[in-house]
Amino acid sequence: MAEVKASLFCGVVAALLCSTALAFVEDLDETFKDTRVNDIWLVDFYAPWCGYCKKLEPIWFDVGAELKSSGSPVRVGKMDATAYSGMASEFGVRGYPTIKLLKGDLAFSYKGPRTKDDIVEFANRVAGPAVRALPSKQMFEHMMKRHDVLFVYVGADSPLKEKYNDVASELIVYTYFFSASEEALPESVSLSELPTVVVFKDGGHFTYDEYEDGSLSSWVNKERFQGYLQIDGFTLYELGETGKLVAIAVIHEKDPTEQSDRTTPARNRVTVLISSLISRDFQFGHMDGNDYINSLIMGEVAVPSVIILNTSNEQYFLPSEPIETMEQLVQFISGVLNGSAQAYGGDGFIQRIKRVAFDAKSTIMSVFRSSPLLGCFLFGLPLGVISLMCYGICTAESDDGSEDMDALKREGLTDEEEEEEEEERQRAAELEGPAEEEEDVGEKAPEEKKTD
Repeated sequence: MAEVKASLFCGVVAALLCSTALAFVEDLDETFKDTRVNDIWLVDFYAPWCGYCKKLEPIWFDVGAELKSSGSPVRVGKMDATAYSGMASEFGVRGYPTIKLLKGDLAFSYKGPRTKDDIVEFANRVAGPAVRALPSKQMFEHMMKRHDVLFVYVGADSPLKEKYNDVASELIVYTYFFSASEEALPESVSLSELPTVVVFKDGGHFTYDEYEDGSLSSWVNKERFQGYLQIDGFTLYELGETGKLVAIAVIHEKDPTEQSDRTTPARNRVTVLISSLISRDFQFGHMDGNDYINSLIMGEVAVPSVIILNTSNEQYFLPSEPIETMEQLVQFISGVLNGSAQAYGGDGFIQRIKRVAFDAKSTIMSVFRSSPLLGCFLFGLPLGVISLMCYGICTAESDDGSEDMDALKREGLTDEEEEEEEEERQRAAELEGPAEEEEDVGEKAPEEKKTD
């Protein structure tokens, strides 16, 4: 009896917790289009059959609970994009799940990792003003401690400030934007001219130069990353939008060895390069293990090693010898910049064919490694059927060909025989013609005599 009561109690508690979690996330329907205008919404557009959507569901409930408990003005909802496909199309939904923050007439797409902390941070950042003011030195120092990368507009109203506000409205999905007066800056920061835009990162600061850096939007997009960071597949995809070459130290962090420690000098002193002009062309980082890199370049990269990727044309560069000192790293990077280093890969036609073949091979191998029996069934059965079909087709073609050849031979022989017979008949006719005429004359002669 006690066990039954305990199970009932657990069931009631679970139901209450579930209902509480559901209260933080609202199910949206066709009325959402008219009622959303007065609020800020964070919406998950999902499909019931989507596996990624099911994986996101518990995280989404945690996001709703976190924003609700923190007093955020952002309301959290979810919509079945297959049931309300017309409304989902209006919001630009092309895949599942799609996370969007809707603020007034604006819709901001979330493209970061699907974790609770990252999604909550995105919602709080985008829900606020595009440009936040820093009125004092204390507030400035507090924000520098909270953020690894800080963009700040310094100065009075100007055309540059208008451009800065437009860029902030566009790229608020990636980073924070602030404005401050010159008096609010730390004493260690001195600017040669105002107004200007400054990025604070990696223990230093860099100012925007319109003549050298191009458009403000492209400059912000390039500088929104730390100079040296941990790189994974998602980060590498984002770095591709910066237009920079990506220099990656491939190491084993979880199982460090003496060889892996050889890259430590380069990793610890890489800020020397970042603070120089080379940071305009390069993004530095490290990656744990070489599995992802091997699949990316369709080859084998030693560990530890350094590889430089050109994400714009899919080329990559490898050092001719192991890099153990900072001087070797500088020499390797200089070779890439001046064109003396050999480039591999690329996005040509042959490379695309290799990519298709490599992906097909990787898929087949992964299936066989995970389930050999399933792999044999999936690939063995179709291959067997195709082989039988090909054998049947080839056999049928060979039989028909032999029959046709026999028929042609027979037809050829028949035609020749007919021609020979025709010629014999003509010769016989020529020979028999005069003889018959003589016989006719001979037969008629007695009658003529009798008549006479």
